[in-house]
Amino acid sequence: MNIEFKPINRTNYNECIELKLNEKQSKFVAPNIFSLVQAAYEPNLYPTGIYNEDKMIGFILYDFDDELNGWSMSRFMIDANYQNQGIGKMVLQKFIEFFTKKYGHLELYTSAAVDNQIAIALYEKFGFEKREIFEYEAGGREHREFRMIAQL
Repeated sequence: MNIEFKPINRTNYNECIELKLNEKQSKFVAPNIFSLVQAAYEPNLYPTGIYNEDKMIGFILYDFDDELNGWSMSRFMIDANYQNQGIGKMVLQKFIEFFTKKYGHLELYTSAAVDNQIAIALYEKFGFEKREIFEYEAGGREHREFRMIAQL
């Protein structure tokens, strides 16, 4: 497996939109199309395709969050066809290496729904610690998430 990260742009945004989660996970992660629209209209958001060879297999949206005054991995998803193969762990490790090479050793925030035990366990394996629970409304639904932070 040869994992690479490439910015989403006009040559690959359709591939990104076509990535899918399984039904159970779709309540945890905003659709990629929403993330791309958000990145087009809000500053400091970096939509990034996760590639294995020349095939996009996932998506990460990271950003500098003014409210937190720090960097955040806002979205992380692996296409349903590539799950349960250890790819999420590999990608997260590679993303941390990519991020620290680009920005240095900083704190990185992320979040996970309080009932998304799989994501929480994955993030904890990479040094993310649960901080506070925060709540918000999006898409007509209430969300409760753990804010998590790691020192990279």
